[in-house]
Amino acid sequence: MEKILNKINNNSLQVGVIGLGYVGLPLAVSFATAGIRAIGFDVSVTKVDKVNAGNNYIQDIRPEQWSKVQELKTLSATTNFSLIARCDAVLICVPTPLDLFHKPDMRFIESACREIGKYLKSGTFVSLESTTYPTTTEHFVLPLLEEASGLTQGKDFWLAFSPERVDPGNKTYDTRNTPKVLGAMTAEGLTIGKAIYSKAIDQVYTVSSPKVAEMVKILENTYRLVNISLINEMALLSGKMGIDIWEVIEAAKTKPYGFQAFYPGPGIGGHCIPLDPFYLEYIAKKFNFDLTMIHTAGHIDMLMPHRATIKLSTALNRHKKPINGSKILFLGVAYKPDVDDERESPALKIMDIVAGKGGEVLYHDPFVATCTTPGGKSYSSSALTAKLLQSCDCVVVTTNHTCFDAAWILENSVLIVDLRNGIKVASEKVYKL
Repeated sequence: MEKILNKINNNSLQVGVIGLGYVGLPLAVSFATAGIRAIGFDVSVTKVDKVNAGNNYIQDIRPEQWSKVQELKTLSATTNFSLIARCDAVLICVPTPLDLFHKPDMRFIESACREIGKYLKSGTFVSLESTTYPTTTEHFVLPLLEEASGLTQGKDFWLAFSPERVDPGNKTYDTRNTPKVLGAMTAEGLTIGKAIYSKAIDQVYTVSSPKVAEMVKILENTYRLVNISLINEMALLSGKMGIDIWEVIEAAKTKPYGFQAFYPGPGIGGHCIPLDPFYLEYIAKKFNFDLTMIHTAGHIDMLMPHRATIKLSTALNRHKKPINGSKILFLGVAYKPDVDDERESPALKIMDIVAGKGGEVLYHDPFVATCTTPGGKSYSSSALTAKLLQSCDCVVVTTNHTCFDAAWILENSVLIVDLRNGIKVASEKVYKL
């Protein structure tokens, strides 16, 4: 323990980050800007080559951060996992998708653990950051690491869980100034982990165990899921009653306590919120526990793209047009405004439904040049022109990017289905969610 703490104190520590995506690369950069040598590991040769060539591909890494890393020469990337042997800390930031049956797909974590185990040296700190179900660190990761390495946790290495808290597009909070939750298997591991993370992150909040830290992440995102699903149901009912839900929310926000505003939309996207309830359901079943409220919230979210399509169909029908044969332009396929991330985006699901009903699908997104829907259809972003808007039977606002000129879009469109309150001016052309 003394040896690694000395390395931390004199900045001679070397940190390895497994996975160079939306979580891993910003984390590696945060260490590297603090003068800590960071090695990024990834199976993607493209990502590795970009990092080593000094080309940033993650929007949330600010130019000044990237420039500092290039100046300090503290960041490198590789596909050679044997270099894990050089690392004093290994942080796992790999994807955790769901399989076809909505069960956690642990292949990426398993693969990462087996590779780490091959080259893990005694005296190394290992932390899982990937979103997953509680008990993963203790019951899934630990046996894999000990089997693959022949080492013993608590004696030869220290294991912890620290959930990622990346919020793409957030201009206020980034990796460094977002408080970090950390739970370790042992008190020694907690001390070491806090010292390591404190080099890259301003505030580290420790909890009693990895499973507590895992549940923290699930709670944060399930809280958002439940509240967004609630406001979506309220929006659908308000629409039937002729009530503007956006006006309702603005009025409710004036209450200084007991209310936090959530906003309706065509569904929830990103890697965490649409998936977390299924992680929790998976582990809850092992404890014979029924997550009634969370299950219902997840069900509401899954239905939102279909309900949004019904809204589109209704709007077209009122103009004596079916979806079949109509030219429909989707504005925005990213799952939230001003980001280049379309993972789990409801826009893609709606595009599949519309295409399946015979609609001619086009999209424009200044952040996403090409996309592939869950149904396997590939599209390229169309240039947004007055001519394109005027030629479409309907324009669907699926992501409210701040660069969209709402007045201009309204002026040039025949019909708009606004699923994000992007068009705030009342108009007979506009149908709201």
